[in-house]
Amino acid sequence: MRSRLKLTLSAIGALGLLGAAPALAQDRPGEGATITMAQPTWDTGWFQTEIYRQMFQELGYTTPEVMTLDNPPFYTAVASGDVTLWVDGWFPLHDTYRPMFEQGAEIIGAVAPGGAMEGYLVDKATADRLNITSVEDFKRDEVKQAFDRDGDGKADLVACPPGWGCELNIEHHLDAYGLRDHVNPIKASYAAAMGDAVAAYGNGESIFFYTWTPNWTVNELVPGEDVVWIEVPEVDLPGDLMKLADAATLTGVTGCVNDPCRLGFPGSDIVPVANSAFLKEHPDVRALLEAAEIPVADIYAQNAAMNAGDTDITAQAAAWIAANRAKVDGWLDAARTAAQ
Repeated sequence: MRSRLKLTLSAIGALGLLGAAPALAQDRPGEGATITMAQPTWDTGWFQTEIYRQMFQELGYTTPEVMTLDNPPFYTAVASGDVTLWVDGWFPLHDTYRPMFEQGAEIIGAVAPGGAMEGYLVDKATADRLNITSVEDFKRDEVKQAFDRDGDGKADLVACPPGWGCELNIEHHLDAYGLRDHVNPIKASYAAAMGDAVAAYGNGESIFFYTWTPNWTVNELVPGEDVVWIEVPEVDLPGDLMKLADAATLTGVTGCVNDPCRLGFPGSDIVPVANSAFLKEHPDVRALLEAAEIPVADIYAQNAAMNAGDTDITAQAAAWIAANRAKVDGWLDAARTAAQ
């Protein structure tokens, strides 16, 4: 009797062990597979990259060191499968790259719908005092004088360093709106120039700058409170970008002088772009990308912390996941269900 009981308990234990393997596989459907992620050259997108990387790890995937790539190399690599995905597509702004990737990759889900904007801002106090609502107002002598910090008779604009995509758009705007004789674009290091502008604002000076979102600037200088988005006279974009003219006027822009707001730069959704063959083989990844979304305000806050010197993005992403554990678990459960 005693040996029969021992045999029965052994059998139950063996069955329990056998049953544990499928449960583990279900929890970690990516075990044994690799996701090669890329991130853009602009560091304001690295936070969401790390959040997704850690979620993929929870699903069991191996994730090698993230590759930092410019747009064309990424879109070429994701189409061929040399890179699995990134979560930093800006569309429709990146529509020009569609011919590079649409035969082998696809847009899937949205990290931050409507989260990517670009435009010009001035401090609210000066905008209210001088009734500034458009870049056209910088042709007025009193406006130029208020923003002339180097005494050259022109308003100083924190612009973009040479070679950035935004530099091309700003240079185009200076010609299109007849601002060459009225505005001086500062093309030094953007972080340094904006740091100087923030300090000037703290000293009560007038500031005029370009920015994009997500970016630490709109966490440090809050639209509607510290600064306001101003408009362009009409949408005028360089070359093929004119086909995106309709996307350069957005509704519901917090802190804009008007609604809708004619920003002059196309607004975009921040979205994942992933290799289609990989998604077909790994439906859990597709499900996670479709489900996950990161509030743009959280990205602003991380960007501000990073700009202030906290560069441990791995820890920041882990803290965000911990603070949003219930939501993240829901996304992971959806991924695991899709893998069954």
